[in-house]
Amino acid sequence: MIRLENISKEYQVGDQKVTALKEINISIEKGQMTAILGPSGSGKSTLLNLLGGMDRATTGTIKFDQQVVSALSDRELTDYRRTTVGFVFQFYNLISSLTALENVGIAAQLTGNADTSADFLEAVGLGQRQNNFPSQLSGGEMQRVAIARALAKKPRLLLCDEPTGALDSQTGQQVVRILQKIAAEGEVAVVLVTHNEELISDADKVIRLFDGQVQE
Repeated sequence: MIRLENISKEYQVGDQKVTALKEINISIEKGQMTAILGPSGSGKSTLLNLLGGMDRATTGTIKFDQQVVSALSDRELTDYRRTTVGFVFQFYNLISSLTALENVGIAAQLTGNADTSADFLEAVGLGQRQNNFPSQLSGGEMQRVAIARALAKKPRLLLCDEPTGALDSQTGQQVVRILQKIAAEGEVAVVLVTHNEELISDADKVIRLFDGQVQE
């Protein structure tokens, strides 16, 4: 589904050139949960940004099915992010003045999906909490709202950046199981970026990064 070929990413910091990724060659499949594991500074977030169309590689090619994402214009990348990619972040990024249902509804409206926002909340086990505001939800519940919001776009690629980083271990495992279930349904490629070894036991594929390179 997604193929990264000889991907490198360099940044200019003052007079120095910093290499964040070096010659990355990986594939990510639909219907699987892929975990990208590595310590801070290993290139995990950079790789996630490239997959999500939020940044461009310095060299190499990113293909999504037959689409060459790395060759898209800025406007085409915006469409790619809006229609193809769902994002789940560590700190939820919910709008505090909106209910859970309204937070999910914003994403559904952006893509014109016919499914109701309530359906996506039901899918993550929050059907009874749809009228609660973020301040009335636990951390795990807020993260599940964030997942429902991402799913409301009906993405083909779901990118999760340290989605359990602000949660206790038990709640984190519950969130990972939801992501695993989404992948197992077969329509979405789920990518989980983490530094936590405990969260990868249920992943279909694990990619370990170290110093910007694939270690295994």
